[in-house]
Amino acid sequence: MTEYLDLIMFAALMAAILTGYPVSFSIAGVAVGFAFLGWATGAMDISLLGALGQRVFGLISNEVLIAIPLFVLMGAVLEKSRIAEDLLDTMGRLFGQLRGGLGISVVLVGALLAASTGIVGATVVAMGMIALPTMLRSGYDPRVASGIVCTAGTLGQIIPPSTLLIILADVMSNAFQQAQYEQGKFSVEALSVGQFFAAAMGPGLALVLLYLLYILIRGMIRPQDMPPAAADLPRPERAEVLRAVVPPIALILAVLGAILGGIATPTEAASVGGIGALLMTGLRLGYAPRLIGFGILALVVLAVLVGIFPVRLQRSDLDGGQMALGGFYILLTIAGAIGILAALRGAMREKVVHAAVESTLTMTAMIFATILAAGVFSLVFIGLGGEDRVAAILGNLPGGKTGALIFVMIFVFILGCFLDFIEISVIVLPLVMPTLIVMGHDPIWLGILIAINLQTSFLTPPFGFSLFYLRGAAPKEVTTGHIYAGVMPFIGLQILGIALVWAWPALATWLPGAIF
Repeated sequence: MTEYLDLIMFAALMAAILTGYPVSFSIAGVAVGFAFLGWATGAMDISLLGALGQRVFGLISNEVLIAIPLFVLMGAVLEKSRIAEDLLDTMGRLFGQLRGGLGISVVLVGALLAASTGIVGATVVAMGMIALPTMLRSGYDPRVASGIVCTAGTLGQIIPPSTLLIILADVMSNAFQQAQYEQGKFSVEALSVGQFFAAAMGPGLALVLLYLLYILIRGMIRPQDMPPAAADLPRPERAEVLRAVVPPIALILAVLGAILGGIATPTEAASVGGIGALLMTGLRLGYAPRLIGFGILALVVLAVLVGIFPVRLQRSDLDGGQMALGGFYILLTIAGAIGILAALRGAMREKVVHAAVESTLTMTAMIFATILAAGVFSLVFIGLGGEDRVAAILGNLPGGKTGALIFVMIFVFILGCFLDFIEISVIVLPLVMPTLIVMGHDPIWLGILIAINLQTSFLTPPFGFSLFYLRGAAPKEVTTGHIYAGVMPFIGLQILGIALVWAWPALATWLPGAIF
């Protein structure tokens, strides 16, 4: 019996999570219980838990994970300021007269919000409250409308900046280093968040194109499912479209451009995104727009000039021109700070900052509590021999490395029907990824396959989180059956997306290879 404690431990964890008890407490409780059980039966050396302090310190000092609360804050500020609502309304009126046009606008808005907020729940709820009633009033089939809204909202998991990609980058980097040690390489390479952001761009855009093609084709085959919007729906003016679309795109370019261009680390870019979201909120609320606009202009000029003419003010051999340029940079910084303070004051007056910070703290605490608890679980699981068992299982599967990968993908897909992506990422993936990498799979390509698979978990019944988000925001005439039936075609499209990345690995590996 003691030789199977690792398997019993994993089964006990799944059972504990499915009871609905808080996830982090379930993970830590099961780990501690089985640690003492393993010690009592002689199956585990309890002194192994002495490494727990190092694991916790490594986690809380991990600079990569610091980007998570900053990106969450960026998304929360944009969501609380109702910028998403303006974007949805404008795009809906722009494409509404086309057959399937409202569906197209929801997917495009979902892609823009994914690249500027990355928060699935906020996106699904916003579109469920704004776009879904409009689609139903226009005569959309409730199943089609529900499926489009749910699926567009999940794009925040694969299109960077994404919390999933940050966590995956950390997990895959650790797995890659562990695999190199197992292969006898002691001068190891590391993987960065920027590489995974770049790798996810192609597959993310491919999924958007698949969704759009499906909507267009279904609109031609079954026009009664997606009729055009009402003829009296006013089309937006060009200036209105620009006001709604340009700020999110500018924020996306500032954040992702800084990361992919090697100008800033993900954590630094996330802080830029938070400031950018705050400035956008100030303009959206109409508080001191000239002051905020001047601050934005000053910051843009400062960023461009510093990139072209860098100055290090601590040097003692600066000439007069460099001193003058440094002084000009300080003036631009002050002007930008004034604009930021004006935006902050406006956002605080409307209670946007308070709500965004509260949402950020709640989500960040949940994520880090789960990661910390998973560190305890994995340590005990390894102590009970679970890591060796997983390697033996994958190594003995028929089909070699391809068979092992298919098994892991199916296993992760099934777990996604019941567990959250964070739990799968920090509990399951560290156990299987090193073995798959040792077998010869490219870690970046492997990470993107898993990312799309985990994105699908938001749609798979019975516990897909997007399904619950939409259920809470949808009108009463939309039933749970409508939502479940509506996401089925899109689950198939996401599986097709996995097949595309599998068949053409360059879709995920070309861009990070070209940039990094």
